[in-house]
Amino acid sequence: MTTKLMGQKVQRVEDQRFLRGQGRYVDDVGIAGGARLLHAAVLRSPHAHARILDIDVEAVLDLEGVHAVWTYDDLADLAAPMAEPLPLLIPHPALTHGRTQYALAKDEVNYAGEAIAFVVADDRYVAEDAIGRIRVSYETLPPVVGIDAAREARSLVHEDVPGNIGARLEQNVGDAPAAIKAAPHTLSLDLTVERSACTPLEGRGTVARWEPDLNRLQVWTSTQSSTGVRAAVAVKLGLDLGQVDVITPDVGGGFGVKINHPWPEELLVPLAARALGRPVKFTEDRREHFISSAHERGQVQHIEVGFDDDGRLLGLDVEFWHDHGAYTPYGLIVPIITSTQLLGPYKPHNYRVVFESLYTNTVMVTPYRGAGRPQGCYAMERTMDAIATYLGKDRADVRAVNFIQPDEFPFDQGLIFQDGRELEYDSGDYPASLEKIKALVGWDEFPAFQAEMAAQGRRVGIGLACYVEGTGVGPYEGAHVHIETSGKVKVATGLTTQGQGHATVFAQLVADELGVKFEDVEVVTGDTRRMPYAVGTFASRAAVMSGSAIHLAAKRAKEKALKIAADALEAAPEDLEIVDGVVSVKGSPGASIDLGTVSVLSNPLRYAFDEASKAATQFSVGDPGKPPVAEDDEPGLEGRDFYSPERATFASGMHAVIVETDPETAEIKILKYAVVHDCGHLINPMIVEGQIHGGVAQGVGGALYERMAYDESGQLLNASFMDFLMPYVTEVPDGIDIDHLETPSPLNPLGIKGAGEAGVIPSAAVFAAAIEDAERVDRPALAITAMPISPSELYTLRQEHP
Repeated sequence: MTTKLMGQKVQRVEDQRFLRGQGRYVDDVGIAGGARLLHAAVLRSPHAHARILDIDVEAVLDLEGVHAVWTYDDLADLAAPMAEPLPLLIPHPALTHGRTQYALAKDEVNYAGEAIAFVVADDRYVAEDAIGRIRVSYETLPPVVGIDAAREARSLVHEDVPGNIGARLEQNVGDAPAAIKAAPHTLSLDLTVERSACTPLEGRGTVARWEPDLNRLQVWTSTQSSTGVRAAVAVKLGLDLGQVDVITPDVGGGFGVKINHPWPEELLVPLAARALGRPVKFTEDRREHFISSAHERGQVQHIEVGFDDDGRLLGLDVEFWHDHGAYTPYGLIVPIITSTQLLGPYKPHNYRVVFESLYTNTVMVTPYRGAGRPQGCYAMERTMDAIATYLGKDRADVRAVNFIQPDEFPFDQGLIFQDGRELEYDSGDYPASLEKIKALVGWDEFPAFQAEMAAQGRRVGIGLACYVEGTGVGPYEGAHVHIETSGKVKVATGLTTQGQGHATVFAQLVADELGVKFEDVEVVTGDTRRMPYAVGTFASRAAVMSGSAIHLAAKRAKEKALKIAADALEAAPEDLEIVDGVVSVKGSPGASIDLGTVSVLSNPLRYAFDEASKAATQFSVGDPGKPPVAEDDEPGLEGRDFYSPERATFASGMHAVIVETDPETAEIKILKYAVVHDCGHLINPMIVEGQIHGGVAQGVGGALYERMAYDESGQLLNASFMDFLMPYVTEVPDGIDIDHLETPSPLNPLGIKGAGEAGVIPSAAVFAAAIEDAERVDRPALAITAMPISPSELYTLRQEHP
């Protein structure tokens, strides 16, 4: 009997392949037969801001093994659209001065690492040697580094962008300034979040092959949007979409950096493959990833808040400045998310938020796991902590009086979210989550523990942070479910996979809906040949979007299977059931037919190829008085469907951490970490918990270690894993206590919400709170207002608050 798999901790089917070293990434792609694979390398700017006066490639032209060397001036002759700037993917009315780079720099470079020249050679060694022979003459220009310099605007990143302001956006609910002025209590806070980056294990990479006989291009690329890359390649190379196939093999981490597309190399490599008639590969090295792939996080925030004696928000006024780097290919998504998701589970009654998105001569900023939510959560939760301190109240109690209540859903916050839709929360139970997290971390018992540790000369502190995460944003995802004549089920969906366990959770959904064995379901993602219409993997949307589409497609396939089986078994479709891939009459298991045979019958044949196919030939099946394929039907046992939501679903959660700070060295040690998460119905709790564990590890890095350190000339000082600090397994909590709350979403057929980014969102906020709590045992005025925080920075704060 088939057991329902929804909600079960099914072991991931992907793991054995990865653990045995059998993963297949872009750099593993070799072209079987035909011409030998060529390799590409990129010359990148050593300057953060400079005019290009001359590029001399003469020394490369006769170098043995070099097949092509291109600068910007060569692009128009190869494909006219390649001479235009790269696309601005998400335009917005407030982005009045959006700018994107060229595939190869034209006239000017605006960050150290910007692509200037492209070389294709027999191997990477020759290509790199050739890059080293290119001579570029520059006129250096004053660089703009950091938010303060961008706001001062003594120099401009782009001479036609006044004040370095790419965008200014304001949203209002009620009259926050008036409410704050009238409030019995007010506070102001100034906060800073440093710049960081995704740093996935696998950097970017692209392989392309041009098929001249078919007039067709095949591209393999490490991306979070294979259909997006396909569209960009088609436009820039002057091809029809139908001429371009993009396949995303295994991806060694994305975290947001690979949702930006197309990267210059994703266009240059296919262009070279077509121009040279040879397959071409580019694999990014680690330093290139640091200096030329996207960063995130950097913001400066100013908050004004008014509240009553209970800590209830009466008015909240937030202004922040967002560093988007040298270009804006992904629009305003990150600061819009900060400005809207900042509200978390609270109702401020009156809210004003305004941000400026600023140009700097640094690497561009696009979403990094959390995508603006960690900054927003940091602002809101630090505000809640400040209110509690001011009033002398328990921090959990101040949060509780501001919660949206369970009977208030759906709750419209009165703002416009990142998808252009209303910021309307679909479901949740924040008071229940708070009770769960307090019990999990031992919140009420902590004061006694803190006093006990203080008596031993040890400093411990506890922090709490709450968040709401918009997940499952549109516009759509689709799925195709095909039942083979063997009874096996092939599932295709267009979004890509970077380790989320899609092959497992999507197979669980299909097995449940179709009534087949889990092991008989095979899932393919990120291949435009199998599913040409898709959006991508980002914003915790895979389970909501593709999961719902797969469920609907499987439902269609099941309806067709029951209809065909009903004819064969001379029964009504509603009297049939499918168990372990066998269709039978309910209560009469002897009257049955397996799904493989149903698949044979679904395709009327003229020719028999084996014993099974005889059953579908013209003298064996069908009513001579009717067409073999009905007008409202089509051959094959399959279902295709798309899911397009009216708006996002909103997951939520709360994190709590207990830390110890060393009284002499200021080192920070994690003693306990707890998470309560609500992502609606759980498909696979084990995979959700794995996502939370990974997110927490990333959050520890973002709160305590990781930052991109630029000097005043725009040079990245820590562009290697020798200098860029990351948490090792020794710095990540040994055990994370996790509890789940399930408030189903009414917006999709599965009642699910996203979970991919939950672990990282509250990290800066919760660690700042816990460290501050530990230090205030003997330094009550010490405040944590800048993250991440290192032991040396904490030590300096102590000196400032003796």
